[in-house]
Amino acid sequence: MGVNASALPVRRGERLFVELAAGPQAVRQAQALRYRVFGQELGAKLKHGHPGLDVDDFDAHCHHLLVRETKTGAVVGCTRLLNGDDARRIGGFYSAGEFDLGPIPNLPGKLLEVGRTCISAECRDGAAIAVLWSGIAGYIQIHNIDYLFGCASVPLGEGDLQAAAIMNRMRRHAMSPPTLRVTPRTPLLCTHVPATVLDAPLPALLKAYVRLGARACGEACRDADFEVGDILMLLDIGELNPTYARHFLERVGEH
Repeated sequence: MGVNASALPVRRGERLFVELAAGPQAVRQAQALRYRVFGQELGAKLKHGHPGLDVDDFDAHCHHLLVRETKTGAVVGCTRLLNGDDARRIGGFYSAGEFDLGPIPNLPGKLLEVGRTCISAECRDGAAIAVLWSGIAGYIQIHNIDYLFGCASVPLGEGDLQAAAIMNRMRRHAMSPPTLRVTPRTPLLCTHVPATVLDAPLPALLKAYVRLGARACGEACRDADFEVGDILMLLDIGELNPTYARHFLERVGEH
């Protein structure tokens, strides 16, 4: 990989801290958490047949960010990062399996794809996702990333109605310009909801993307293996929401 794990600034909080996985054992800890959340809790159809681990072909080419408990060292959150250079070397981004990415890979500047993000059930109070985002912010600064993108998953609901209701809200408040649209390879079963159906609340990861200033690059893709809808979110680092830029990026700079 292109960067040593020690290059990411690590601030050990009283409860949690974030770091880059330093070797295969640390990556396996992330894969074990993904298995517990995606496979056991959410019932996703995981592939590759590694008992107790969620493994795919992209893992070996990504950096893995881990959120650990300060006292125990246990991994309670993780995400993986694939930069544009490595994506070109291996033939594309992970999200290209779900979307025709259209203009995204050709954006001017450095791209970073975020994926396979999860937080353990006992740590979903908001602190772990904030610590994880601070780690992403540190990586962005170190590597001078211009664009961050990735799939944010939303629950489908019966007949995909919940996902469609979330998309209703996204179309009004957080859509990219038409020139930055992607096309889902498997659309939702329903893409519009009746006027009588209220907007659905945004899941935590999607809400974090929107607060930072990210925009949805089109309609959601239906992921049958994970039984979720995936929305491709794109964040132009130069257009970060100033409030959240201070909260994430400037705080990283102080440490």
